[in-house]
Amino acid sequence: MIEVSWPQVSARRLERAGLGAAPWGETDPAQAVAAMCGAHAQVMSAGEASVALRLDGVTRQHVREALWRECSLVKTFGPRGTVHLLPARDLPMWVSAMSSVPPGRNPFPESVKMTPEQTEQVVEAIREVLTGAEMTIDELSDAVVAATGPWAGDLVMPAFQVMWPRWRQAMHLAGHRGAVVFGPGRGRKVTYTAAPAALPATGPVADGLGGLVRSYLTAYGPATPDQFAQWAGGPVRWAAQGFEGAGLEEVLFEGRRAWVVAGDTAFPQDPPRGVRLLPYFDAYVVAGRPRELLYPGPAARRALAGGQAGNFPVLLVDGEVRGVWHQKRSGSKIDITVELLCDLTSAQVRELDEQVERVGEVLEGRPRLTIGPVSVGPHA
Repeated sequence: MIEVSWPQVSARRLERAGLGAAPWGETDPAQAVAAMCGAHAQVMSAGEASVALRLDGVTRQHVREALWRECSLVKTFGPRGTVHLLPARDLPMWVSAMSSVPPGRNPFPESVKMTPEQTEQVVEAIREVLTGAEMTIDELSDAVVAATGPWAGDLVMPAFQVMWPRWRQAMHLAGHRGAVVFGPGRGRKVTYTAAPAALPATGPVADGLGGLVRSYLTAYGPATPDQFAQWAGGPVRWAAQGFEGAGLEEVLFEGRRAWVVAGDTAFPQDPPRGVRLLPYFDAYVVAGRPRELLYPGPAARRALAGGQAGNFPVLLVDGEVRGVWHQKRSGSKIDITVELLCDLTSAQVRELDEQVERVGEVLEGRPRLTIGPVSVGPHA
């Protein structure tokens, strides 16, 4: 059994995440998202930047074209039920894996919940009414209620100071089942549509969970079933079953048992190097564990919200979170303020300047950098 250190693991993850010495050159957005094991897109602008920053010369417009014109990317519900960009070619694997997650505890009172039978009705109704159609949420709601019954439209779900209809409890599940993906915007309104025709409507893809485990470990291993379960949003027992049949190899990572894909045991000997700016909910910091190694010392207090990663855009220095940053846009001008949690060398300051210029290129604006004071206390 080989033993690997945090610097070795960090250097390998950075390289495989497109955050190493240079961005990926001949890689397109779909390939980048596949290597990232999905790009978080709850904040769409951050998702676009997250992908584009890993690619040489790519802007957010290129990512939009991959999503809406080329259709090599799909926007749908991914790990933890959150909105993600996924490669269209890998969607069958994702649907197979995510639809195998056992149902979790329903937090709603009995008067709000749906029965298992009602849930199945809603998922199938969503699939049917979206076939060949693009609908706003209101249009989809009317169609689902018409296809299932008035009970589906009862306004019983508290959400953002309004009440949502009962059927929307099943929206994430419908995404995980491949019944719905996001469509192109209609003005400022979000639309939904059916999954690409290449995706089978029913029936699991062979070894979908095992395939997702291998993709995750290729990007973010070594890791454990517990860590995969936290990332994917499923129970540890389900994750452990996925690990059992995925063709893995055990290693010692900082003295603890962890797993990689069998035979994938090459690790760099040089320590991680480089300065990177990552946007909200970047896949690298959301998936990266152990948290105490990725967010050392004051970074955990400043850049983690209750232990949750991604709520702050972060500054990576040599593979570890060493600051947070903010942006304020006015027309084409983008003011970028970086709060440092460590001292930077002159070479690292030059790298930071280059990163700021790259962020401006990705966001199609003119950036200006301000370096703020070291700040280690909690912030709102």
